Order: sequence, then structure tokens, then C-alpha cells
Amino acid sequence: MQQMEHALLYTFLEASSDCQFKEQLWSLAPLSDRERIVPRRQGGPERYLGGGLVPRLQGPGFDDDSELQCDGNRSGHLQNGELEADAPTNEDVIRIIAAQLAEIGDKLDKDVQGNVVNDLVQHFLNENLSREEIMRHMSRVVRELAQAIPADMEQERVMLVLAMVLTKKIVNTVPSLLHRAFNVTVDFMNQQFHNYIDEMLGE
Repeated sequence: MQQMEHALLYTFLEASSDCQFKEQLWSLAPLSDRERIVPRRQGGPERYLGGGLVPRLQGPGFDDDSELQCDGNRSGHLQNGELEADAPTNEDVIRIIAAQLAEIGDKLDKDVQGNVVNDLVQHFLNENLSREEIMRHMSRVVRELAQAIPADMEQERVMLVLAMVLTKKIVNTVPSLLHRAFNVTVDFMNQQFHNYIDEMLGE
């Protein structure tokens, strides 16, 4: 499950300065049938909650008829160890955390050189490279950038923010890479930082 990573990256990009593709972000909602914009309870057909995408929750205990609670949480049950009741995918928590990370990202933006971004862009444009190969390259780039940044905050947070900043800069450079860069970064975040994100949103 990558709901947290998807919502965090989406809302981070919305909150970031110099994100030149905010109007295109909505197109990420229907990329798969596992994710959709939460329906509007009254009025129009759909809306964004908390300024960011809140993915649909699926799995045991969740179905199309399940209701949102008044505070925006979807009630649920722990089934087979997969989903906890009121899991930390609440859009308000994600929006607050994403805004804080976006502030950090705006400060780190200057530390990401254009040649680094262009190199990653070439990897994303190369259709002969697998998603795993691109993720391995992204991991190396993130680690190298993080090592060059003064350690005034925890390393995992720096690396997480750098990965999302790189995504923004890649898509700013080549807008057609929005979907591929977004999806690869969500996978990368899930692989490298899932537990950290889970703890951060649960604080």
C-alpha cells in the first residue's frame, strides 16, 4: 500500500514554491482504480480535501459504501494486519506535514544543481531503463546530495525531501515526465522511507 506516499508527495508538490505544473497534478488522481478523489458529500461530483489528494482506501473493512466521519477520517478496522482504524492518512495531518517538508524543500532547492537534474531527466526519458534501475540511480543521487548538506536535521528527513524536490525539478524541466516521475518517486518513497513516513504522520 502506497497511500501515504502518494498523498504526501502530491500535497508536497502543491505546497512547493516554483512548482510549474500544479494545474496538471489533478491528472494523477485517475491513474489507477485504487486511487480517486474523495466524492463531494453535497454539490459537485468531487473535491480535493485539505488542499491535496486523499487516495481511496481499499481492503478488508473498506467498500464503496463506507462513510467518512465528520472529521474527515474514514473509519476502518484492523483486518489481517493491513489497515488500522483511523490510519494516519488523514488529509489534515498530511497537509500539515507536507507544508513543513515543502518549506524545507524550498531551502534545499538551491543545493540541487541543474546538471544533477538533467542527468536524472535523461534516465527517466530512457525507456530502456526499468523502474528499478531508475530508483537505484535516484537513491545514489539523493544520498550524494544529502551528504553535501550540513547535518542540522535528521538524515532521513533530508533524503525524503530531496527525493520530492528532485521530482519537482524533473517535471519542471520536462513536463511530460509528470506521471512517470511521480509514480517512480512514490515507489522510491515506499521502498526507502515507508516506516519513517508512517512514524512522522503518526506523531
